[in-house]
Amino acid sequence: MDFLLQCISLFYKGGPVMYVIAACSFVVVAISVERFIYFRQMSTDAQLFINKLQPLLERMKIAEAQQLCEHTPAVIGRLAAEGLEAYQKESNLEVIMEGTAALSAARLREYLNYLSSIVTLSPLLGLLGTVIGMINSFSVFNVKNGQPMAITGGIGEALVATATGLMVAIMALVVHTYFTHRLDQLITDMEQVYTLIITRLAGNKKTRRENHEIA
Repeated sequence: MDFLLQCISLFYKGGPVMYVIAACSFVVVAISVERFIYFRQMSTDAQLFINKLQPLLERMKIAEAQQLCEHTPAVIGRLAAEGLEAYQKESNLEVIMEGTAALSAARLREYLNYLSSIVTLSPLLGLLGTVIGMINSFSVFNVKNGQPMAITGGIGEALVATATGLMVAIMALVVHTYFTHRLDQLITDMEQVYTLIITRLAGNKKTRRENHEIA
């Protein structure tokens, strides 16, 4: 309880900038929870999925491959499903899969730029709060000339804003790094599925078109 009261006291001593820094910390937490849930939904064991999908494509069991994709709600399942649908409709397989992959990657990157901005913004807000606090501290000369302890205490309180801003920035940096790493893994998984479908279906599609022209 005493610790909580001390934290509240330091928060108020940090000045009005502390409210903005606190808002940044809430944004980081909200984005962290939302992205964690979303990335969890979009993730699966890519190697296991590929091991199941590859033999189906080799035997051209498209219907079974589509069923596998429907039971895999992850991003690679959706990408593979779009490729299989494009193959059946005889659409441009490469263009459709590239578009689906680009859109999926954009959705995975969503909100991560806010974390990057907070990494830069929070320390600056902390420095701003400290500068404002120091200005107020040195104004003590106007009314309390000859009392250096008042100035020293005011500077110490002003540094609370800088410390808080740095803590929020560190938290945002850790979260951003974690999700960036997860993003790279999912993009790599999409590239593997893209390569698999293109190599297995594009050649067969070309052969099927040539046979149709001959007939």
